[in-house]
Amino acid sequence: MTKKITQTAGRKALGTFAPEFAHFNDDVLFGENWNNPDLDLKTRSLITVVALMSQGITDSSLKYHIQNAKDHGVTQKEMAAAITHVAFYAGWPKAWAVFNLAKEVYGGEDSGETDKARYQNTIFFPVGGPNDAYAQYFTGQSYLAPVSTEQVPIYNVTFEPGCRNNWHIHHAKSGGGQLLICVGGRGFYQEWGKAPIEMTPGTVVNIPAGVKHWHGAVADSWFSHLAIEVDGEDTSNEWMEPVDDAAYRKAVQ
Repeated sequence: MTKKITQTAGRKALGTFAPEFAHFNDDVLFGENWNNPDLDLKTRSLITVVALMSQGITDSSLKYHIQNAKDHGVTQKEMAAAITHVAFYAGWPKAWAVFNLAKEVYGGEDSGETDKARYQNTIFFPVGGPNDAYAQYFTGQSYLAPVSTEQVPIYNVTFEPGCRNNWHIHHAKSGGGQLLICVGGRGFYQEWGKAPIEMTPGTVVNIPAGVKHWHGAVADSWFSHLAIEVDGEDTSNEWMEPVDDAAYRKAVQ
């Protein structure tokens, strides 16, 4: 399950002075609203930054929410693009003020490579390069690194936050299928008509031939697994429809 958002700032700051307000802040705003699965935390975090910027709020509360957005997968490029877009509607001076806070949070990083490099430091196997050959079968950016190309083919497949592959089936006349071993981050595997399986480092999933399924990262975490092809006769892969946003959110909530 996605990590639940908890908040205690209201009670710490106003617990005795305004306990009802503290309750609404900690238990309703964050405890209920922020944990509503209808929006993923990355989207919810970015919307909050935009709403505060539009009102001209550029104090520590906005910095908190920019950090929160970063923590839930909003990259530096996405944050910069959002602030630039809103600047045309909310005002140029507000954008300057928000950019100053965002630079403090992101440290001026180019998050495209930096996020990847930072994640690479948390796992043993290489992330590899963009998985361009199979990009049409993925929602979001994935990466591919060959671990072994002899005897038993093994590849490390890495998904950026929110990335997942399409529904697909590994076919075989006999044998076949695939074995997944999570080596980093957090993601899910789901077979058609069955409950999703959470994958964290060490999780092993055996996929028989002929089973329709998908796998990918949660919205706020990178995810890597080793993909090991099981030897079989007349093996092939059939790529099918993408996992739509509603089905994805329901699976990873």
